[in-house]
Amino acid sequence: MKQYFGLILQKCGILFLSRPVRVRACFCELKNLGQAFPWQTLEDMQSASSNCTHAITKEQLTEVETLLDSLHYRLLDLEKDVKDLEEANDEGMYGIISLRIIEIELNEISDLLARLNSTTRNHQALTARVAPQLEILMTEMEKLVDFDRMQVVKKEQENKRVKRDLASCKTELQATPAPHSTSAPGNCPFGQLRNVSGPSSYIVTQYGTSYTYGAWGKDPKPAPGKEDWYWLVVLTSSNAYGNYIRTYSSHLTLIAAQSVSDVTVTSSNPTTNSMMGPGSVMYDNAFYYNCYNSPSVCRFDMTTKAITSMSLPGAGYNNKFPYCHLTSCYSFTDIDLSTDESGLWVVYASEANFGNVVLSRLNASSNPVALQTWHTSLFKKAISNTFVTCGVLYATRYVDKEYEEIFYAFDTITGIERGNLSIRFKKVSPIIQHLNYNPRDQLLYVYNDAYIITYQVVFGNV
Repeated sequence: MKQYFGLILQKCGILFLSRPVRVRACFCELKNLGQAFPWQTLEDMQSASSNCTHAITKEQLTEVETLLDSLHYRLLDLEKDVKDLEEANDEGMYGIISLRIIEIELNEISDLLARLNSTTRNHQALTARVAPQLEILMTEMEKLVDFDRMQVVKKEQENKRVKRDLASCKTELQATPAPHSTSAPGNCPFGQLRNVSGPSSYIVTQYGTSYTYGAWGKDPKPAPGKEDWYWLVVLTSSNAYGNYIRTYSSHLTLIAAQSVSDVTVTSSNPTTNSMMGPGSVMYDNAFYYNCYNSPSVCRFDMTTKAITSMSLPGAGYNNKFPYCHLTSCYSFTDIDLSTDESGLWVVYASEANFGNVVLSRLNASSNPVALQTWHTSLFKKAISNTFVTCGVLYATRYVDKEYEEIFYAFDTITGIERGNLSIRFKKVSPIIQHLNYNPRDQLLYVYNDAYIITYQVVFGNV
């Protein structure tokens, strides 16, 4: 009698089969001396784990933090508006508007507090319900590991650790050192983009809802005395062309649509230097936009009124590579300007890059030129918009009529592309025609079907 691997051989003998053929066959009875594997326990653990996964979602884990971020920035806005009202000492129309803005902000803060309290109570109830289940899961899983006599689990854990170390090493070897300059692209002092909260504020432009294409914002590098100025461009000709820039000296004048100043760029009829599409920005007291009917960037000096331009060789224009969603595309969004901490950028696509996004950093001088260019694998007509923060290009896609999602990032320092982001933010109207980041206030300025909106960008270490 011999024992092998917890099995003992008993009652071995010879079996003689019936005539006419006399054949001998061996038979043995096997008895398992080891402990039987608890299959039912494993199935119960898998079911419990699946239930926990469905009960605790990614959105729930970040919900409280998102609400706290929104509340923080609302309180900052309220503090600023109260201070502005006190300093203005205006009992006229501006004072009335300021009080109305403060009232709206207080209502929003009250609503955020109510949602925060409700969410906190829900999370406490969820924790009380799920915590005991997780403790049972951990205990039972530790027991199941004892059945891993060939140490498969241990080896798998070691393999995962080795793979992580290899991936980290590969990333370090492929990384390109940042250039020695201030505010280098991709070298963000705030950490990574973690969330977008808001909208912080939104109003319909004074032109009404008839003009759904346009752009607006603030100069990230303003001229002295114009730190609080806003600019607005509405494409009043077939949602495609514009010829003047409207400026406002403060947020109050923007809301009241008074004390405006119009700066004419070109004549009303489209010419070579007319504005085409909503992809324009203001930077260092100059206005940058897609030149009419050409693959070029125009620069309009707000002081001298001089216009210069630079060509983007091979760039698609006139709706060749616009932003799109589903079966619809956004007119004349082929060439899109952006700003961030390091300066001025332009986003476009070319046939040479198979219609994929091309990103170039420009110098902000009277004669703009491309300082450096990157080619991505992101098909431009598969995205709805882009913006740049800290040298990282982010792309959005249309989710539905209420939400847009930041799903893609390209780091200009490492060259790494990521398509697994999932940062959603709520829209006022279905289509976003213009989206740009301002590093001075860390806000996203959005033109959303005639609504002009701001969102707070939330940075942090992951």
